[in-house]
Amino acid sequence: MSSPNYDSACLPDLLPLYYRRLFPFSQYYRWLNYGGVQKNYFQNREFSFTLKDDIYVRYQSFSTQAELEKEMLKMNPYKIDIGAIYSHRPNQHNTVKSGTFHALEKELVFDIDMTDYDDVRSCCSAADICCKCWILMTIAIRILDRALRDDFGFQQLLWVYSGRRGVHCWVCDEAARKLSVAARSAVAEYLSLVKGGDETVKKVVLTDPIHPFIRESLTLVERYFPRYALQEQDILGCKESVDKVLALTPEDILFLAKGKELQQDFQNEKKPENRWKLVKDQAKRKQATSKKGQYFEKEIMLQYCYPRLDVNVSKGVNHLLKSPFSVHPKTGRISVPMDLKELETFDPFAVPTISQICEELDRPRTGEDEEKSEDAKEKENEKDAAERRKIRDYKRTSLAKYVKYFDQFLDGLARSWKGELLKKSDLQKDF
Repeated sequence: MSSPNYDSACLPDLLPLYYRRLFPFSQYYRWLNYGGVQKNYFQNREFSFTLKDDIYVRYQSFSTQAELEKEMLKMNPYKIDIGAIYSHRPNQHNTVKSGTFHALEKELVFDIDMTDYDDVRSCCSAADICCKCWILMTIAIRILDRALRDDFGFQQLLWVYSGRRGVHCWVCDEAARKLSVAARSAVAEYLSLVKGGDETVKKVVLTDPIHPFIRESLTLVERYFPRYALQEQDILGCKESVDKVLALTPEDILFLAKGKELQQDFQNEKKPENRWKLVKDQAKRKQATSKKGQYFEKEIMLQYCYPRLDVNVSKGVNHLLKSPFSVHPKTGRISVPMDLKELETFDPFAVPTISQICEELDRPRTGEDEEKSEDAKEKENEKDAAERRKIRDYKRTSLAKYVKYFDQFLDGLARSWKGELLKKSDLQKDF
């Protein structure tokens, strides 16, 4: 799904320009410093850089925004990953006493990758995506965002498009950052419903009574299932896809006592919506007569639409995850924050590529005279001037709206820091 105007061979030439003039270092530092509430929080954070030819540089750490900026301009990483906050500075991990260097905290993170849905999408496979299967990411965000907020009480959630075929969630509340490995595992398991690998046919099994969380999730799934499964994927259209659905129904439904089979009903009814109604009708009868398999139509909907999490990413405190505003080397697309108010219309193919935003910088500026007078004033303070120029630069490109989303997220996060800083100053009697 690389963009038609992106050529990966140009990446070494584009990255220096991107990091020098467009990467939002100020907001980035503001996020990862968390208001300076905890000492050395930014300084003890691990960054990992993937350089040209897949050279992998782990345990990078920086004292200040300026130091991070300087190193990124020097190294021009093809990919940036963010790790945990450690007990010591990661770049000094070889010098500390053996056994004392360990991960202390990190955001609770979730990684949803389209490749994990290959058994329930016929439009694409592997790394390919299209608007037909992107609905799965919309469903995943809706379900997980609701559960993390309502069931766990988290508030500071940053959703990010990966730049290619998936989405990431960073839960940034202080309580989330301090979770133990066991607690992270418990949250991830609570949110996981689809179990089993390629060999497992039936991946969702519901028990009676259905958990309130699953009921809430089903309300969302039922909203999207007809469009995604019945229309876009046509799961009750051709024989092969129909057989996959029938394999998820109880045997006594397939071969009824009267000798009438569900398959026979399907022969008489070709429309997918009507075929699904036949399945639902059988499920109602099943619920009236038997406990076993009584929720099979709900299990089918969940198997086709429910979020598929990479649980290992969420469990580990020291697990690395791709950074927001990193460039995807294969597609050239920027890994951008997502605005959930515009989730239904989010188009991964409309996300800007590095070549697009670098080209946009070359367009003629408006208000050229104002720029010149501003530049004259800026010479008084070169450091501030560079920062202001960078802000003006990204605002002239398609990246601007995504940085704005990030700013809005950071404003919400800052309100929680202020409370912590006030508590801290009261404890220190620093009035």
